[in-house]
Amino acid sequence: MNPVARALWFIEGNLGRDIALDDIAEAACVSRFHLTRAFGEAVAMPVVRYVRARRLSEAAKALAGGAPDILSLALEVGYGSHEAFTRAFRDQFGVTPEAVRGGGLIETLELVEPYLMQETTETKLAAPRFVDGAAMLIAGLCRRYEYGALDGIPGQWQRLAPHIGHIGSEVGDGATYGVCVNADAGGFDYICGVEVRDFSDTAPQMTRLRVPPQRYAVFRHGGHLSGIRATMNAIMGDWLAGSAWEIADAALLERYGPEFDPVSGNGGVEIWVPVTPRGARAG
Repeated sequence: MNPVARALWFIEGNLGRDIALDDIAEAACVSRFHLTRAFGEAVAMPVVRYVRARRLSEAAKALAGGAPDILSLALEVGYGSHEAFTRAFRDQFGVTPEAVRGGGLIETLELVEPYLMQETTETKLAAPRFVDGAAMLIAGLCRRYEYGALDGIPGQWQRLAPHIGHIGSEVGDGATYGVCVNADAGGFDYICGVEVRDFSDTAPQMTRLRVPPQRYAVFRHGGHLSGIRATMNAIMGDWLAGSAWEIADAALLERYGPEFDPVSGNGGVEIWVPVTPRGARAG
């Protein structure tokens, strides 16, 4: 079973309990690091925010139905006080619980309904090749993203384009890299850049990243770049769930070779997924 499907099932069955990220990861049979990445790819929302939004959405429905005691409702959905619940509710919907209970209407609220996930994906993956990647130095531009809010990535690449060839000590065959690092329950840092020999003459405005040696499962996404999320979802969910590997707490790479056309988005890309034998590490 796909670990994200397991996680969703557990969340929906335990909205009234105090559940932590570790509890959800255990129910999904993967590490918390694997879960945060897989869940973000599949649901386009951090797992912790999804749990909060689902609880508050169910609370909004109860309030619109005339729930008599806001404090009792707050406790049922995991908040320790009326004040904490009201603050979270206002942050989520822009109105107070009292306003929803008084008006009885929730049509204007952006409720988060249960995410329905197919057990299998339509994306067919070719078997990956495994590579023991050497250490790399990457120089480029960095930005923090939340899962599901990735609209800024194309613009980030556009800002990098004029610098390519002038970043300093560039090596390789003209390949560029998208690197996902520092992933946690909220999101990840994305660096678009090039490989360099050293950082001695790297342009000062560039982010510098050292990528240690790592074992990778390398997949080919051959379609238009707009479909890469479906490929990532298939890797993080179906392929890893049925393999002897799990994702490692390391940099995930997108490698854009000379055949890739950044103007059209065609030409394909390699996805280098850092892996470790299942059960080799805790957490």
